[in-house]
Order: sequence, then structure tokens, then C-alpha cells
Amino acid sequence: MNSALPYEGNELELFAQAVHWKAYWIRRILPYIGNRVAEVGAGIGSNTRYLNVGTADSWTCIEPDPQMNDRLRELSGAGELPRNVRVERGVLGDLAPALEVDTIVYIDVLEHIEDDRSELVTAASCLVPGGYLIVLAPAHQWLFSAFDRAIGHFRRYSKTSLTAIPVPGLAVIESYYLDSVGLFASLLNRFALRSALPTPAQIRLWDDVLVRLSRFVDPLLGHTLGKTVVAVWRRDGDQDALRQ
Repeated sequence: MNSALPYEGNELELFAQAVHWKAYWIRRILPYIGNRVAEVGAGIGSNTRYLNVGTADSWTCIEPDPQMNDRLRELSGAGELPRNVRVERGVLGDLAPALEVDTIVYIDVLEHIEDDRSELVTAASCLVPGGYLIVLAPAHQWLFSAFDRAIGHFRRYSKTSLTAIPVPGLAVIESYYLDSVGLFASLLNRFALRSALPTPAQIRLWDDVLVRLSRFVDPLLGHTLGKTVVAVWRRDGDQDALRQ
């Protein structure tokens, strides 16, 4: 039985237009995208359109929110998503017994899942040996704000806390921070503005100016500072053993 979980937030439309930000992180993770991909928490498909460049044989969009899932199906049926996309309603655990993929991506999703370790254990069981698990999430618990609460976050992560989640069969390949300049905007919101949701004008300023600056500053800092954390794991060992 598929799980139907209504999504609490309403920020997806706001961030759908953050094209410079999407281009930035996608360039970093694209080398790990394989031929069979599962995107957990695909939302309204705003990341799918950019990350799925059409080279994968199959791309499974998994979304538990009924309204968002219906929207994904409408977009796919209208040809507004790549042809390799299929849409599944539910959570990864609904598909895990039969799902076998090369790459699983969580883009601003894992922080919405209360039992993140169990989720990653399930993800590991769906990866073929040599496959990749990619997580992009908001960084630094000390930045947890009214915005996080408003959109249903359970936590924010550091590189240490994210890569320390114990998952048998997964080896950390790399972890790093992105958007060092945007970190200061998050600090301002956390301690001064304290707004539950950014305005469209604030999103445009961040995407058009701060993200572009971060693309220059982040490498100078060795990707040791930022408001977003990225981690990549590789699946090793016997896949069948994880399914038992």
C-alpha cells in the first residue's frame, strides 16, 4: 500500500525559480547520476527538470503528497518532464522490495524525515553495488529558524552529523558545504528578520547575487562554509544481504 503524506510547506513554488542555485549544485552532483535514478520527494518536479538531463534510462519520481503527485503526473503526461520519468506515489519504503537503481537523490528532503537513519538504510538496500546515494540538505542546526519549523524540518545537518549516520554498506565519497555567502543571509533571517518564509524579492536577490558570489567564494574557502551541505555515499558489498 502506498503511503500518502501531505506536505506541510508551501515554499516549493518560491524556490522553483532559483535557476542559478540549481545550476550550481547540479554541476557538482551530476557525475554521480547513473542510468537508473530514484528521486525521493520529487515535489513539483522543479529539480527534476534541471537534474534529469535525459541521459538516464529511467528516472523514478517518488512523492507521497497526493496533490504534488498528481501535478507530477500531469506534467509528465503533458511532456513537460523528460520521457524517462515515471511517477510513483508513496515513500521509498513502498517501492524498496522491487526497486533497484544506480543513484538515489534526496534534494532538500531528508530533513523532513523523522527517522533519517532508517530511510538511508532503505535507500542502501535499493542501490546496486557501486551505486550512489546523494543528499543535499540545509546546514547547521544553530541556524534552525521559524522557516524550518514552518516547512516541517526535523533538523539541519553538519558534514559531521550527516556523514555519521550509520548505514551498513555505504561508504562516504565526499561531503562539503555550498553557498558561503548565502550563509550570512540565513544568519540575518535567523537572528534579525525571523521570517517564516522569504519573499519572492528575497529569493531573487539570493539567487541572482548571493549564489553567484558563492560560486566564486566557495572554492576559495575549500567548501568548508555554507548554508547547504552535500554528501555522497557509494554502495559497496552484496546488495542482496541488505534486503534480508
